[in-house]
Amino acid sequence: MTANSVQVFKTAGRLLTGSGASNQLFSEMCRLNLRHPLIVTDKGVLDAGLIQPIVAELKSQGITGIVIYSEISAEPETHVVESCRDVFINESCDGIIGIGGGSAMDTAKAVAVYQSEKRALNELFGENNCARRTVPLVCLPTTAGTGSEVTNISILSDVEAQLKKGIVSDELLPDVAIVAPELTQSCPPSVTAASGIDALVHAVESYISNFASDITRALSVGAIKMIVNALPDAYRRPDDLDARERMATGSLMAGLAFGNAGVGAVHALAYPLGGRYHLSHGVSNALMFTHVMRWNLSSCPNDFLNIALAMGAEATISEADAGDFVIEKLESLCRAVEIPGGLREFGIEHSDLRSLAEAASGVTRLLRNNPRELSVDDIEAIYQAAY
Repeated sequence: MTANSVQVFKTAGRLLTGSGASNQLFSEMCRLNLRHPLIVTDKGVLDAGLIQPIVAELKSQGITGIVIYSEISAEPETHVVESCRDVFINESCDGIIGIGGGSAMDTAKAVAVYQSEKRALNELFGENNCARRTVPLVCLPTTAGTGSEVTNISILSDVEAQLKKGIVSDELLPDVAIVAPELTQSCPPSVTAASGIDALVHAVESYISNFASDITRALSVGAIKMIVNALPDAYRRPDDLDARERMATGSLMAGLAFGNAGVGAVHALAYPLGGRYHLSHGVSNALMFTHVMRWNLSSCPNDFLNIALAMGAEATISEADAGDFVIEKLESLCRAVEIPGGLREFGIEHSDLRSLAEAASGVTRLLRNNPRELSVDDIEAIYQAAY
């Protein structure tokens, strides 16, 4: 291996998975000397009753100084991070526990690096702009989708710019990620669907990324196999713990893959949809998924052959037929979990498409990962197809 081929694999400092893993939170807090935590979550998770037993167990172990922040929006805006940071400082918390979907975990991660900052939050956007994190950070996902528990990215919505922006820094990697399928059982079907398709987007986009490696591709393929088979079961039977565990594992594997290989144009085109129209991240990705994949087919046909095989195609399928198989499989899966079919269903005006394309073309951090380049006109054509 030559010096310039050295690769660094990024993930949480410690990873606990499997049914019952959430019971290990107290011992992990003790290891981190975390006694006065701020739990960052959302009202949906609170209403589902997931936080209360965790808090009760921690209190029974002597952790009494627990503060809960739950004012998390579907696509967390920068002012949410500001507000959450104020609570952290005013309550003299000594660490952060993110429990929820990507929005809660991304907020928790952002606050963890921002709480000691003298700079404005917008100075942290971009790559490697964070100072060293000084407090412990633990993440527990309650959806099988974002993979945020093992990535170095926090995605926030800039209300003024009407665009989603990313803070990218290894300081965002949690000290501990606890992936426990039992925490996803109360996830509503619509969230199960959107987050599950989001995980599949992570797996597929990381596989065809310009920065994929043998390690990330193995994780991507494993995730694709698992998600394609498990998502319909998890959607139809919310209490099916086996399906939930397969989805949790598939989402985790996809998160590990894209956290190191990156995602591409699906995410880049989804960002303005979330920023302007407040569509959830999973739905935004699902709306763009097949249309971007059609664009990418010609650039990496062998990759799509391998993806088709992972999705269950016959071993004899030809490279020429693999792309159509993948697109048809994605479309049928989106139908099976009742993902809406077009941008117009969300009140997006046809006249908005050009400005959306111009906004998406500026998401160069993601577009550079995509195997086929896109101009503003190309992006607009994809939005047209998705309309």
